[in-house]
Amino acid sequence: MKVRQLIESWQSHAGEHRPDCVLQLPLTGADHAKLHALAEIYPGRDVETLARELLQAALLEVEEAMPYVPGPKAIGEDESGDPVYENIGPTPRFLELTRRYLEQR
Repeated sequence: MKVRQLIESWQSHAGEHRPDCVLQLPLTGADHAKLHALAEIYPGRDVETLARELLQAALLEVEEAMPYVPGPKAIGEDESGDPVYENIGPTPRFLELTRRYLEQR
């Protein structure tokens, strides 16, 4: 979910997802104040929920922003018949490490 979509969901008071792990995270005073301000603007959300949802949105945007780096090996063809090359950028490793950490939980 993009940040813009996240704000829209806050406005509609969409249901909350329960966390399945806890992370203690030190914040600057300014970031802490911003979370409290958001919680006041969107009273259906508490500070922890807002922080979790913002982190989820940021992680998705980081994943989407990772560059595609074509490798030497063709793995298929696109709709025009042009070769599609394996991605040797950071995305495949990020996805594999994410799967590994999920399995370890």
